[in-house]
Amino acid sequence: MVSSSLADPPLVREPLHAPVAHLIRGGVVEGIHYGSVVVLGPEGDVRLQLGDIEAAFYPRSALKPVQAVAMVRAGLPLDGELLSLAAASHSGEERHLAGTRRILELAGVSEGDLRNVADMPFDPDVRDAWVREGRQPSQLAQNCSGKHAAMLYTCRLNGWPLEGYLDPGHPLQQAIAEIVEDLTGQRVAQVTVDGCGAPLFSVSLHGLARAAARITSAAPGTPEARVADAMREHAEMASGAGRDVAALMRAVPGLLAKDGFEGVQVAALPDGRAVAVKISDGANRARVPVGAAALAWAGVDPSLLAEFQGEALLGGGRAVGCVRPVRALEPVAVAPCA
Repeated sequence: MVSSSLADPPLVREPLHAPVAHLIRGGVVEGIHYGSVVVLGPEGDVRLQLGDIEAAFYPRSALKPVQAVAMVRAGLPLDGELLSLAAASHSGEERHLAGTRRILELAGVSEGDLRNVADMPFDPDVRDAWVREGRQPSQLAQNCSGKHAAMLYTCRLNGWPLEGYLDPGHPLQQAIAEIVEDLTGQRVAQVTVDGCGAPLFSVSLHGLARAAARITSAAPGTPEARVADAMREHAEMASGAGRDVAALMRAVPGLLAKDGFEGVQVAALPDGRAVAVKISDGANRARVPVGAAALAWAGVDPSLLAEFQGEALLGGGRAVGCVRPVRALEPVAVAPCA
């Protein structure tokens, strides 16, 4: 049941980001990544905040688990790999394309009904292989195709028109907006268009973390738990081979993690602990170590996060530095940069 007591929408303003990571080369801070970070405790209390966690922002693909919950609440019967794909920013591997075709088949629709943009596969190796083979951009290969196929399936099940399913006024998108507000606990501040063509809802970083916590801490069998289980059990279907979010979910038992373009990361544990990160310049090189540091701050065993410390900075082919989260994000001692 959707809550009737929602907070006001977050303010649309220039976010008051703070330093969250230092680029250290040869012992000197060469650059600074700004952003915002929030860590929630099991009861939803804010345990740590850096920057501006209440300003309106776009979660980009980090909102996909919420969108998937909305579709399951609307009757989408998928589970397992296919439900994970419905919440995916996939790499364009053959399994992702085959899964999307299967969802379309279940819906009784075709690839021609998709309205996401055509693109090459997201994974660089898969994309290079496509180029060598002379393959062209396609809607199936675009990283949001699983979500779009699930949207068509949800429309078909509810008798909603397939045409215009990306219009914010369409019954599907109205249903999704309602669940975005329910799970984040706040009204949507603004609606725009995401890269794939779907409506994109602006909430706060705090609200995104709340939504992730509600999904991972939900009772077994609920739409929220079904989405969380599917993504955790089929992490590569929600992303791809070699992707950092899949590796993170494998490394930390029970963790649900989702990334988004422009430096967004959200992750949550079954007890309700959650973190959300926004890197202001959109840099993945800061998103990964800052996200890992936030999880360590939330109580995750740092030894489980060792591979997510960030890539080394090279000079002359050897490691001469690193991207290091600011001290406020380091609850434990870490090794110095090279």
